[in-house]
Order: sequence, then structure tokens, then C-alpha cells
Amino acid sequence: MSDHQRGRRDHLHDVVAGIDRVLDAANQARELALPACRRAIRAAGSSIRAVHRLDVAGAAALAGESEAAVREAQRALAPFPALASGGFLHDAEKEYVEARAVAALVAGEPVPAPDELVVSPTAWMRGTAEAASELRRHLLDRLREGDLDRAEELLAAMDDVYDALVVVDYPDALTNGLRRTLDALRAVLERSRGDVTTTVLQTRLQRAIERGGTAT
Repeated sequence: MSDHQRGRRDHLHDVVAGIDRVLDAANQARELALPACRRAIRAAGSSIRAVHRLDVAGAAALAGESEAAVREAQRALAPFPALASGGFLHDAEKEYVEARAVAALVAGEPVPAPDELVVSPTAWMRGTAEAASELRRHLLDRLREGDLDRAEELLAAMDDVYDALVVVDYPDALTNGLRRTLDALRAVLERSRGDVTTTVLQTRLQRAIERGGTAT
């Protein structure tokens, strides 16, 4: 083998060895981030269920667990932007945002902004939109309890989220599918509006009957 051939071979091996080291580090980061993202999603879902049970302290604790798992994944993937934008971190951030947003909307508080939650803007938008859809369950619970005022407040919160986000008009490649999420929210919003309207009319009729008059 000539010196030229040997040099070319050694160069190629060195390049591949360098790539292998980078890929090995990326794979290790991925192996750390994936289970952290799964933990974040599970804790966020449990936090939302706690909100619906009116367990404020439990919801906050579980949201904190979700945040800790998200931060772990973010730290692991920080040196690897391609992996960080690969999808699973976005999903974990989105679910974490949803948990925080549901708690805020139910409490009548402002939804924390992306920089406050330290998440990507697209994860924040989709998580907030999904939180508004999730309010339907809370709204129906309040209707069953006969709390029409509260149900109307929740419906107004859903409306506010939709109105704020619907103006974002960019391709799905930039928003990670926000348009589809908003389409789903619009459908949930219209069903919820119908439920509230029907209950209000039924309540007025019942009150009119009890007064011995007619509904207006």
C-alpha cells in the first residue's frame, strides 16, 4: 500500500471515528431524554386530572414533576439541536404547557408565557389551545352542578384562547400543526357553546314554570 493510499485510509477512518463519537453522544442524550419526556407527559396528564378534581395542591405538585422532567430532557438535548427539534421534546413541552394553562384558566389567572415556562413558542401555542379544549370537561362538570355562571366564564376563557391563537397564520411546518389543533378547539368550543345555551334555556323555562309564568 502506498503512502498516499495509507494516508487516505487513515483520514477516512479518523473522520468516521469522529462522526461515531458525535453520534454516540447524541444517542446517549436521546436515551436520557426519551424517558424524561414520557415522565413529563404522564405527570402533566395527572396534573390536569387533579385540576378537574379541584385538587389545586396536587395539580401544582404534579405540574412541578412534569417541569422537572422537561428540564432534564432539555438539558440532555441542548447540545443536539436536531434531536431537540425531532418531535418528542416538543410533545413533552406541549403537555407541560397544557397542564400549567389548564390550572391558570380554571383559576382565572393569565396563562404563563413561553419564556416563563421556558418552552418553545410552538409548544406553548399548541399546549394552550389543547388546554382550552380540556376546559370542556370542567365546563360540563359545572353545568351538572347547576353553576351556569361558572360554565359561562369557562366558555369565555375558551373563546379568548381561540381568538388569540387563530390569528397565527403560518404553514404547519412552522407551527407544528397548530392549525389542526385550533380546528379541534373550534369544534369543542361550538359543542360547549351549544351545551351552555341549551342549559340556560332549560333553566329559564324551569324557572318560568316554577313562577307560573312563561319563559322569555
